[in-house]
Amino acid sequence: MKFPTTRMRRLRKNFQIRRILQETRLNPEDLIYPLYIKEELDEGQKEHIDTMPGQYRYSLSEAVDEAKRLEKLGLSSVILFGIPIKKDETGSSAYEEDGIIQKAIHRLKEETQLVVITDVCLCQYTTHGHCGIVEGGEIVNDETLNYLSRIALSHAEAGADIVAPSDMMDGRVETIRKALDKNGFQDTLIMSYAAKYASSFYAPFRDAVCSAPSFGDRKTHQMSPANINEAIREVELDIMEGADMILIKPALPYLDVIKDVKNKFKLPTAAYQVSGEYSMLMAGIQAGYLTDESIHESLISIKRAGADLVISHFAPKILEEGTEFKC
Repeated sequence: MKFPTTRMRRLRKNFQIRRILQETRLNPEDLIYPLYIKEELDEGQKEHIDTMPGQYRYSLSEAVDEAKRLEKLGLSSVILFGIPIKKDETGSSAYEEDGIIQKAIHRLKEETQLVVITDVCLCQYTTHGHCGIVEGGEIVNDETLNYLSRIALSHAEAGADIVAPSDMMDGRVETIRKALDKNGFQDTLIMSYAAKYASSFYAPFRDAVCSAPSFGDRKTHQMSPANINEAIREVELDIMEGADMILIKPALPYLDVIKDVKNKFKLPTAAYQVSGEYSMLMAGIQAGYLTDESIHESLISIKRAGADLVISHFAPKILEEGTEFKC
């Protein structure tokens, strides 16, 4: 059939029709909120992150209070990032029993029903700011794996539901899975940053958690923005090693990767709308070039590409204003 019998505008003639025919929806449980927890802040304090308008580094008590507030609005999950007082060459504070993230996990599991996800990496905890152990100016892969498994195990022991290795070292999912299983944490999930690109969109995050590398860059372990077949291989290997869930990072510049990964592997798939994506949209909104509708549109596009879950700094705003896309 064709015009005049077929009239596509009939499907869009008013809000009610558009609403019932909407193909992709954003639900509160689809959102994961990243919490930055700074060890040296006194209880009850928070610091504004200048490069991320409306976002904060929280003291432990403030982080828990914010999580509880958002839970009441419908949030189901948080992902935790620690900013320690002490840094050293091996990031030892990342796996201490009384580390800032370990304390946060305990509190959140005691005081909320939230799913607690933890970022597993070394960059915030090392003096050099890299995601692995450095020897002779090089990031050494295999030596790093033992440290990552210690971090993941310490998070599981504290009560984390999901550990999320973000380092992009080869073999880290298998090493972490073995460490968890050996110590009785067979039910702790691994959400692997399986396709993490060497992106310029991370800049505000590195400011937020003070994790900029002191030399070089991360292009030997994070992926080239030009490659998608390599991403498929990375995801496949992580699944073979035992990943329960897959994470693509960043989100908006890599919607094609999200779509291909979801279609090929059918695993629970998350996407990270990273700090630069957040700050870019916020800058446009504050300058009057964009409206708040661009936030919903960006999140809907990530869901439409195939993401089941979205890590986003916009989670509080969306939960406060409602997840419904203004179709």
